[in-house]
Amino acid sequence: MNPSLIAFILLVYFLILIIISRLTGKKNDNQTFFLGNRKSPWYIVAIGMIGASLSGVTFISVPGWVESTGFTYMQMVFGYFIGYVLIANILLPLFYRLNLTSIYSYLENRFGIYGYKTGSILFMVSKIIGAAARLYLMASALQLTLFDSIGIPFGITATATVILIWLYTYRGGMKTIIWTDTIQAVLMIVSVCATLIIIIHQMDYSLNDAFSVLSSGRYSKLFEFNDWHSKQHFIKQVISGVFITLGMTGLDQDMMQKNLTCKNLKESQKNMYWYGFAFIPVNLLFLVLGAFLYIFAASKNLAIPSRADDLFPFIATTSGILPPFVGVMFILGLIAAAYSSADSALASLTTSFSIDILRIEKKEAKTAVKLRTITHLSFSVLFIVIIILFRELKLDTIISTIFVLAGYTYGPLLGLYIIGLFTRLTPRDKWIPFISIISPVLIGILDFNSNEWFGFSIGYEKLIYNATFVSIGLFFASVNTNKVTSKVK
Repeated sequence: MNPSLIAFILLVYFLILIIISRLTGKKNDNQTFFLGNRKSPWYIVAIGMIGASLSGVTFISVPGWVESTGFTYMQMVFGYFIGYVLIANILLPLFYRLNLTSIYSYLENRFGIYGYKTGSILFMVSKIIGAAARLYLMASALQLTLFDSIGIPFGITATATVILIWLYTYRGGMKTIIWTDTIQAVLMIVSVCATLIIIIHQMDYSLNDAFSVLSSGRYSKLFEFNDWHSKQHFIKQVISGVFITLGMTGLDQDMMQKNLTCKNLKESQKNMYWYGFAFIPVNLLFLVLGAFLYIFAASKNLAIPSRADDLFPFIATTSGILPPFVGVMFILGLIAAAYSSADSALASLTTSFSIDILRIEKKEAKTAVKLRTITHLSFSVLFIVIIILFRELKLDTIISTIFVLAGYTYGPLLGLYIIGLFTRLTPRDKWIPFISIISPVLIGILDFNSNEWFGFSIGYEKLIYNATFVSIGLFFASVNTNKVTSKVK
């Protein structure tokens, strides 16, 4: 692709985002930044959440994943939908009833200050690394398609990537992000559809031909029922999907903060149902794209990149076979995907640290705004540092790394909420940080030795094991050991 064309696309794109931020961020107060004054239309939130959930990781990693796992990722997506229904009926009513801004404030009321801080820190550790990983994917693709050719080092690319997010989020926060994420989600899906149509056309396939090739090929395997030892086994994947959704969406300040910008509980639940339903065909679309990328590469005798995450950017922008329009759509889709998750991650980290750690709601209004602004800038700098570190580590498929990390951070967080919501147990507050640390250590040892000890590998169900271990630890650390109750506190 022409570097000048890419640069022009980037310039126009971010000018649009900055204009939106100016229109939506006129009132620079914390209520606007954190919750958008609770005036967001549910359907706008739902569309934006699709983009935020998919991110640059899905845009690049899921197509590349097809080579090794086929379509079995859809098993986990089915589990996601079940998780979204549970969130809508269990967690959202709680968060709205307590009128929360940070969802971890619940833990202070239920357990105490140590449980509260532990939950918030678990979220921040996972979100910082996960969001930085997503931005790393986008920055790497831009480096490959644009900045290498004009001699700009990766460090500057990473810095510019984060600065642009800061520019359009520092005033309006969630009120701005709800609208920018909607635009970016639509653009990302249009980009994938356009790329898929062009690839099929380049191979002279009709729709019937394309469906026949896809359904008969080795990439289209959807279910794994036979090999219990496989990480892709149906039961493992579906159950993992449910718990990953409960942890990474329901107990994630980033995703729940968007829901809390809706006008009321009913609209927030409506958003969650429609968002969860739409997530199924959208993920299937990415897997179909991945299959046809491999089929196309084989038909043109293209050398497949060693990193699965490089497949889509290579074919779209550097192979020289597809028309330049595909490269343009890839760049637009990638930017939209990465920024729709990273901007809200930055806002939610700012929210969590400001409320949970700094307790700015107890400070004078001007001081609170100043502290929130400093926090927002500090997390932006931290993003840059971690992105550069990812570059040095040369990680392969980032999506797998993020799910593994989630098992060790959201797992303990899920355990805290299970005990808090469904039991009358009163764990000793000071023991909660220790239990939340020792569980991931034990699961890590188990994971490392599971093949040797038990003859099978532990997959993404690490999150379930961590939640279980933490729940057991909290049970034994409790002052009161009343029986479990189904009544949500």
